[in-house]
Amino acid sequence: MAKYKSIAVMYGSDSSEWEVSCRSGEFTASRIDETGYDVYEIFARHGKWSLVAMRRADSMRVPFPEGSRPEIDKNDFSVRVLGEKVKFDFVYIMQHGAPGETGLLQGYFEMLGIPFSSCSAFVTTVAFDKYSCKSYLRDASFVKLAPDVFIRKGMDVEKVCAEAAARLRFPVFVKPTDGGSSFGITRVTSPEALPEAVRFAFSEGEAVIVEEGIKGRELTCAVYFNGKEVKPLPVIEIISETGWFDYDAKYNGLSREVCPAEIPPELASEVQETSRRIYTRLGCKGVVRMDYISSEDGLYFLEVNIIPGMTNASLVPKMVRAAGMDITTFLSEVIENS
Repeated sequence: MAKYKSIAVMYGSDSSEWEVSCRSGEFTASRIDETGYDVYEIFARHGKWSLVAMRRADSMRVPFPEGSRPEIDKNDFSVRVLGEKVKFDFVYIMQHGAPGETGLLQGYFEMLGIPFSSCSAFVTTVAFDKYSCKSYLRDASFVKLAPDVFIRKGMDVEKVCAEAAARLRFPVFVKPTDGGSSFGITRVTSPEALPEAVRFAFSEGEAVIVEEGIKGRELTCAVYFNGKEVKPLPVIEIISETGWFDYDAKYNGLSREVCPAEIPPELASEVQETSRRIYTRLGCKGVVRMDYISSEDGLYFLEVNIIPGMTNASLVPKMVRAAGMDITTFLSEVIENS
């Protein structure tokens, strides 16, 4: 018997990723077991939370027109709909970017005592920030990290760029530390282009990481807790037509995603075990995806995706299908064991 009855799926966000988040949230809501749960879709952006649609167990989805959507009561995370007050038992967070991947949303639910699908507020905050997450893993013996230089708004950009040019081999990647979906990221091939790339990255966040590019095969693996063990899914290799996994490669069809990856079994096992160990070391919950570059001198960790994309074409659903699992069953496992 299910632990929860009413599931709120939250999507939208305050970041540039809000449209991607809506697609992920709508797909997730549509695949949650319709026989076991009442599902409520909540759009949240810039402080306005409203009910987009609801689907009672064994019933049809009922959408609410824009302009007449019931507002969420943030005092107790409830909604009054069709003459009834509904308090949600569980939240499936599908917000890419702030506040769903920064820890703010998780902190709100922790204060209310409402269980949710993702990592805790603290772990989310640490893992979403690329520099903080790498700092947690710097002394780990089981994975390599690319050399990098950190810069925050207010620091001398020219001075830090000169330091990066002296320390790092080009090309480098300039990234907002707390962004996703490749927004604000630039591949830089010469020192002269660094300051402009850093300023562009600042358009997405307050801090930036300049990271040495590692040549190799791009691999990714998701991990989740199934109630008994931390379990990795099959590895995917990403082959991008743009030279790296940028926005066009991710969302405009300019990449090929091979699942399961056509790599030696020992490398696949290494990626899966490394992902499991990172998940455990950070204290993750729910389903989390880790990205890597497999280079000649070892496996390099890139970043953790605390709330990975969940459309039909996204990486995690592909892994689930490759594992021989049904996406609805998989989501039930995540909900019941988060």
